[in-house]
Amino acid sequence: MKFRLSICALLVTALSSIAAQVASHAPSSIQSKITQAAGQPSGKPVVRVNGVILTDKDLVREEYQIFPYAKQHDGRIPPDLEPDIRKGALQMIIFEELVYQEAQKRKFAIPPQQLRKAEADFRKQFDTPGEYRQFLQSEFQGNEQLLREKITRSLLIERLLKTEVEAKATVSEVELRAYYDKNPARFQYPESFAIQTISIIPPEKATAAQIKEAKKRAEEAYQQAKATKSAEEFGLLAEKISEDDYRVMMGDHKWVARDKMPPEMLQPALKMHDGEMSSLIPVGQNYIVFRMNKHLPAGKAPFEKVKAQLRDELQKSKTNQVRAAFNKKLHQNAKVETL
Repeated sequence: MKFRLSICALLVTALSSIAAQVASHAPSSIQSKITQAAGQPSGKPVVRVNGVILTDKDLVREEYQIFPYAKQHDGRIPPDLEPDIRKGALQMIIFEELVYQEAQKRKFAIPPQQLRKAEADFRKQFDTPGEYRQFLQSEFQGNEQLLREKITRSLLIERLLKTEVEAKATVSEVELRAYYDKNPARFQYPESFAIQTISIIPPEKATAAQIKEAKKRAEEAYQQAKATKSAEEFGLLAEKISEDDYRVMMGDHKWVARDKMPPEMLQPALKMHDGEMSSLIPVGQNYIVFRMNKHLPAGKAPFEKVKAQLRDELQKSKTNQVRAAFNKKLHQNAKVETL
């Protein structure tokens, strides 16, 4: 499986919210599968944070916040991922509890109207009142006050994280410009070609007769391609007659850097204008005709074009740093005991 998790990244980037804290209880068939797959968490203590007990129920819910793809695995976490996910989930529930305790120390309070709205939003997750009551009974023994306390806890965590992480991780325009100016190579791009192809490919180890037949098909394909008037028409023809893997994408290769273009295609490409079509080109034993959609000379992306994406990138990085520092600070005088 190629999918891997960076637990550290998860710990420092995921901002707690009402969705992360409470919506993990949301009703669905997957929730029951999750419970079964986790071996029916019973409320067994797993960690004590400054005297507050967190249980295997808290841990399992966080595991499935980290790995929402469980629904693709019949409610189970793949065995090769489970140790790292459990470790990350344990660290996360400890962090959230420390944040909550810090919010209490600072005497943060949630305005009644905000709490009412959060409760109403939470109830909207349920398709019917019966579903909500079933959830309330299974998770909170039918006690709405316990649910309200859980929602309040979530809102307090969210508020403190906005103060200590989000507000301090803002990236200014000056910082963006400074990064852009100091890293010019990052924003340079090579000479590239946006092309679509139609390819005719003889069998591997083709006989002379098969090669001759492939050339005939290629010449017929070329005549049809010449009749196309747009990228869409060319693409529809590619879907129909092309024999390479790009046919499923209307022959579209997106952007191909100059050094990735086969020499047989590069030479005509350098002389073509946007919207033109090549002649029939032998490339090895294959035959290719391509449409030049755009020829882009090498250059550097302007600041205004990359600013939004760069802001997201730098803000995530800064958030990681600020959150990690806050996490370290919270742990300095905390007593955390794994049970």
